[in-house]
Amino acid sequence: MSRQRVAVGMSGGVDSSLAACLLKEQGYEVTGVYLECWNDPQCRSDQDKKDALRVALDLAIPFEVLDFRKNYTLKVVEYFYRDYARGVTPNPDVVCNREIKFGLFYDWMEQNGFDYMATGHYARIFSFKDKTDGQYLQRARDENKDQSYFLWQVEPEKLSRVLFPLGEIKKNEVREMALARNLVTAKKPDSMGICFIGEVDVSELLKNKLGEKTGPVVIEGHDTIVGRHHGIWFYTVGQRVGVEIDKHLLSQAGIDPTRVKPLYVKEKRMSDNTLVLDYREQVYGDTFRVFPQWYLSQEEIERLVAENGLFVRVRNLGELVPCELETGSTPVKVKTKNKLFALAPGQSAVFYGRIGRKGQEIVVGGGEII
Repeated sequence: MSRQRVAVGMSGGVDSSLAACLLKEQGYEVTGVYLECWNDPQCRSDQDKKDALRVALDLAIPFEVLDFRKNYTLKVVEYFYRDYARGVTPNPDVVCNREIKFGLFYDWMEQNGFDYMATGHYARIFSFKDKTDGQYLQRARDENKDQSYFLWQVEPEKLSRVLFPLGEIKKNEVREMALARNLVTAKKPDSMGICFIGEVDVSELLKNKLGEKTGPVVIEGHDTIVGRHHGIWFYTVGQRVGVEIDKHLLSQAGIDPTRVKPLYVKEKRMSDNTLVLDYREQVYGDTFRVFPQWYLSQEEIERLVAENGLFVRVRNLGELVPCELETGSTPVKVKTKNKLFALAPGQSAVFYGRIGRKGQEIVVGGGEII
């Protein structure tokens, strides 16, 4: 009997390295696949590719490099610039997962005769016992590393051919297991950058692409201009300001410059290129709107809500907050139980339901905050 074939996306980090190792130990026929998406010489992607190859050689598994640079630019990078240019905050990791990892890479896996694809994401897959039409994303065991938020746009029908070997493992255990197996990436720091691009200077990227466009800075409730910004796309809602505030102009606005508290971006007003600031406590909100995409039927959603309620997360690793929907409106209005900081347009709002006696938390839909 032939072994099942798995294509493992290997990024050169410890998570995907251990994922490949565990699958081989479990008896799968594993091929490591590095997805080449960025070619900036200042980016660390070349070293990541070398690290992925080294792990594949140590594991004695085949290794492939897929050149997705053109598609990545078209599908992810251009979206990234386009959203910033229109005044919203993009979520490139969500789009990268949908279009590249679980789009092009998934298609390559199917076309090349693999049974499964796998990644080092921290997520799990849930199946209803009484349903035969799909599987659903479930939060990882390690809630501090859970990546279901970034994966919410992966179609449930694809999940039957996806493996998440790290879904039941905590991050500290991953490090320990990698060290025990002498993986060369065991002590490699986690990447904190933008999906495949890595730790690049976003402001520099935006400046090179979109340039600068000076505009006024005002404080909510005051008409007086208190400073100037160099481009509204350099800021996101909830960001502590990094603009020069003129103390004399603050005084004209009736604000004592010696007693002013830190200010945060509350709104990016594209109509007149104005950056609106406010105090942190005023940047919280409990209502927003989305055009939701649901993975369960309306009847199933209503049953979930009746039994255990509906929950929403508005940023990666953010808390799951009880919410209610005004379904009669278009777009749908979402009301949260608690006020949330910085409901930034362009970011994903991901909806979760709690299932079964154990209250497993699964992704039931999501949408872009507008």
